Amino acid sequence: MNLFGFLGHYPWLGYLSGALQIIFLIHAVSTRRNTYWFFILLFGSYIGVVAYLFLELLPGWRGTSRQVGTRLQPALENLRPLETRIREAREQIEESDTLQHRTELAALLARAGREDEAQAVLQPLLQSNIYADDPLVLLTSAELAMARQDPASAAAQLKQVDLKTSASIRTRTLTLLARAQAESGLAEAEATYQQAMTGATSEEPRVRYAAYLIAQHRPDEAKRELETLAKTEQRASRLYKGQEREWFALAGKLRREVG
Repeated sequence: MNLFGFLGHYPWLGYLSGALQIIFLIHAVSTRRNTYWFFILLFGSYIGVVAYLFLELLPGWRGTSRQVGTRLQPALENLRPLETRIREAREQIEESDTLQHRTELAALLARAGREDEAQAVLQPLLQSNIYADDPLVLLTSAELAMARQDPASAAAQLKQVDLKTSASIRTRTLTLLARAQAESGLAEAEATYQQAMTGATSEEPRVRYAAYLIAQHRPDEAKRELETLAKTEQRASRLYKGQEREWFALAGKLRREVG
């Protein structure tokens, strides 16, 4: 029996192939794969799906289903309309008003440029005796203050964050604090950037520090930081490159600026 005859006996395999093609196309677009994959996935049916799975997905994920879900879920989520996600986040709060649900909604509203609404969502947490000192609440509120061009308020909130909560919270907090200090014209921003880069969980502090050095008219020092970033990107796994795509892209832009 040939392939087409086999698929004729099991039509659900054709539907499965189509579904996988769509999912892998979304992944290819969101992770900026080579354009030839778009044609292979569009017209290659099962052959294209199998080729993409073994040549692009499994090497980066080391074959674990948990890593597959981790990579695909954000890509699929980010393609959904922002207003739909905001509406669903509000519904989640109505069903279960938790710290996580409120901070997620606030982040979505901030992304939509609705900082006042985002702050209103966080306000009950800030006024609560239970959550007022929560690192995630303070950090999210400080991010909103920065979006409103209020670095002084952001810095005041960030200095209350317990940096021992997690390495990720520490990195985000110190990086944002350094930005707030820099925007306020404070010399201590440099020391805070240096602190943020120590044990960082992201490339953001180093990229932000390079941008700070450029703004301070110190291009040679900025170039050294950007060279370090270039080496990190060259050695990085596909998974890490995808995770840090925003910061590697910004580093590339800064390298072009300083020549």
